[in-house]
Amino acid sequence: MVRANGAVSLRELARVVQTSEVTVRRDVRALEAEGLLDRRHGGAVLPGGFTRESGFPQKSHLATAEKTAIADVAASLVEEGEAIVVGAGTTTQELARRLARVPGLTVVTNSLLVAQALAHANRVEVVMTGGTLRGSNYALVGSGAEQSLQGLRVSRAFLSGSGLTAERGLSTSNMLSASVDRALVQAAAEVVVLADHTKLGTDTMFQTVPTDVITRLVTDEPPAHDERAATELQALADQGVQIAVAGTGAGGHGGEQHPPGGRPRRDLPLPGQRGRMPGGQFRGGPGSALTSEVLAPERAARVADLRRR
Repeated sequence: MVRANGAVSLRELARVVQTSEVTVRRDVRALEAEGLLDRRHGGAVLPGGFTRESGFPQKSHLATAEKTAIADVAASLVEEGEAIVVGAGTTTQELARRLARVPGLTVVTNSLLVAQALAHANRVEVVMTGGTLRGSNYALVGSGAEQSLQGLRVSRAFLSGSGLTAERGLSTSNMLSASVDRALVQAAAEVVVLADHTKLGTDTMFQTVPTDVITRLVTDEPPAHDERAATELQALADQGVQIAVAGTGAGGHGGEQHPPGGRPRRDLPLPGQRGRMPGGQFRGGPGSALTSEVLAPERAARVADLRRR
């Protein structure tokens, strides 16, 4: 399956071979020891290290429930009449589908998939960059794309990537994609990174957004066994990144989708003291710790009223 698709999730493997994810994880570990594949959090990919980049068909099958939940939360950050930039990626494509419902929005993008998702949206203006088409991810790259972004200023940039660490920030495996993403960042007052837990702690070849430039991270809750992702989240929070944790159904492993703020969530198993904020958000800073509790809208309103008083 990895040879055919380039990448595959543990959930999909377990479904196909009709066994548990624990068993599949053990088998994947053995195959990695033989050099037949590389493990990733939540799945496996063909060997290739820092330089290999999976194409859109492969990426679209990884962490689908997580990407949907992340897109729900990210869309709630966008206000009517706002001007934003949206980069290329499977998660940003999910975001674009939700942005179609925001009136008066202007979206600048280098992604054909993002533009397609917004093509028939009422009262949403889509501005595309120039550039050369990369068929692997349906994105416009190169000097034409970068030059078309010069002089542009918007409120927020929504970006995804191949990996995210507290040490280097967001990174990708392709030099041309990284260069355009940096140009998108230069055009925005705030940078919002969309990255599911499988990308946390993963470092790839080209840095796109340094950690100190990232305003906010929208992610999903790492599985209980994924200590590396949880530790990386805490490290990002310690460096001042605001973190919003999206719900993905029971136990954080997919299933029924819930809108942001639609149900209570449990705390992430991270070290340090815990401090809650409405909407599952966390404002990072030295000595702070992360929480993933999401308040119901009624409760959030009561909290806001108490704060005003």
